[in-house]
Amino acid sequence: MGLEQIIQDCQNNSIKAQEQLYRLFASKLFAVCLKYSRNYEDAQDNLQDGFLLIFRKIGQYRFQGSFEGWAKRVMVNNVLQKYRTEGVVELVNENIPDEEDSLEIEDDSVSMDFLLSIIQQLPDRYRMVFNLYVTDGFSHKEIAEMLSITVGTSKSNLARARIILKEKIEAHKSGTKAQSAK
Repeated sequence: MGLEQIIQDCQNNSIKAQEQLYRLFASKLFAVCLKYSRNYEDAQDNLQDGFLLIFRKIGQYRFQGSFEGWAKRVMVNNVLQKYRTEGVVELVNENIPDEEDSLEIEDDSVSMDFLLSIIQQLPDRYRMVFNLYVTDGFSHKEIAEMLSITVGTSKSNLARARIILKEKIEAHKSGTKAQSAK
């Protein structure tokens, strides 16, 4: 059965089709949830809530563009809405220069698991802006609209996230070098 048929069956509330769709996209959408969540358990909760929302809204999918892209957007919006509802996205506008501090990783001494771990440790407001901007490619204007903040706040939160991540990476590298010197 092709993806289009599975989606049509989901639109007709077929539980079997929903199971198939879940199996097809759960791992990809879990990766999305993991980026925006505080930890693994929150990501699991966000995935389940997001799939319930996808199944409720699947009738809105019009077979234009990638279903995966549509599902990812639903998932991201669901996670952001959850954090807004919980009141954890308290974003403060701070003036910062337009040049953004870049986060360059020049060697392989930092694993992807470590990077994901330190991104998850960021305060919610920084983690969300960082992921929306850096990993998902949204502009500061789009982020501002999604999170109901100003463009300046988006830029400030991104800069602060990068500073925190850079400090954690440098501390990790220093610790790694100290371990290998022993």
